[in-house]
Amino acid sequence: MANERLTLGETPVGDDPMALFGVWLKDAEDTEPNDPNAVALATADDNGLPDVRMVLLKAHDPKGFVFYTNFDSAKGRQIRENPQAAMCFHWKSRRRQVRIRGGLETVTDAEADAYFESRPRQSRVGAWASDQSRPLGSRSMLEQRVAEFSERYGDGDIPRPPYWSGFRLRPVQIEFWQDGAFRLHDRIVFRRPDPDAPFTIERLYP
Repeated sequence: MANERLTLGETPVGDDPMALFGVWLKDAEDTEPNDPNAVALATADDNGLPDVRMVLLKAHDPKGFVFYTNFDSAKGRQIRENPQAAMCFHWKSRRRQVRIRGGLETVTDAEADAYFESRPRQSRVGAWASDQSRPLGSRSMLEQRVAEFSERYGDGDIPRPPYWSGFRLRPVQIEFWQDGAFRLHDRIVFRRPDPDAPFTIERLYP
């Protein structure tokens, strides 16, 4: 079946999964009450035990899907040890999912600096104050660290911490899922052997 004939519900699929993702994300922004860019991110530790948490997608382009983190956090350490991950977007209001798998690469310093500068000031302070994923004796200890870094930087510029940056997931598989009546869902998957190869496309049984 030619790619241009494939549809998910009433949405034409086409041959560019990143373009289709952009359409679906825009649809979700119109209907989701909170964080349409929220995505479950799955990584694995050095024993192969999976770990999953919600993060916010901060950029997507033809190269992949970008999120930011403290590199010394649990996910940051896992990614540096095993730079592969999976993502799952679930937009309940649209009855849709997108599942993504691929390798991870660090974004450029320019990308990380630009995004960090765009964050609210207190979020930038928080990036310095939080030893993400490390044990915390009390909430008051965190509040004290926030106060200390707020005083340190005053009204001046807050630089990006050297341990804080972003990762780009470069997909080798992207699956689009549209809810169907009687659990007869629509599933279309794009696959490629590596991030620089063209995608192939096929429909899956629900």
